Amino acid sequence: MTADTEFTPGPDHARSLRDALGRFATGVTVVTTHGPHGPVGLTANSFAAVSLDPALVLWSPAKTSRRFGAFAHARFFAVHVLAEDQMDLCRHFTQADNHFAGLDMTTSPEGTPLIGGTLARFECATEATHDAGDHLIIIGRVLRACYRDGAPLIFSRGRYGGFQTLP
Repeated sequence: MTADTEFTPGPDHARSLRDALGRFATGVTVVTTHGPHGPVGLTANSFAAVSLDPALVLWSPAKTSRRFGAFAHARFFAVHVLAEDQMDLCRHFTQADNHFAGLDMTTSPEGTPLIGGTLARFECATEATHDAGDHLIIIGRVLRACYRDGAPLIFSRGRYGGFQTLP
């Protein structure tokens, strides 16, 4: 067994904090909204359930993102949970150019871009936002949701992978 790496978070230990946080595996999502210049999307792993009643979820975009303003001011957004075989979609939304070209896309009654074929989708109205350091916490009230069977795409320690069930 290896020894623990212990540190006090701060500017001198940013990499250590990132490494420690990377030990927590997360799912991978694409979050979409309708921005001032059309549909906007980005890949995010900062998604979590908040409440079942009322149905609330949260996600946290980085303030340094070029797409931050569209999400910080969005009235509506959708969180698309990616399946294990959707790595191409994950990568697609990390690029800066025309995200929705060639995708199976529709729009919600509120005008939010919706991507077809994802593992799950949560269509949300922004309920609250909270400043959180270099990110913004966005809490959404789930208006509609859907899901299908399949294995999730997982992100851990800076890498993507699948999920293996144990006997």
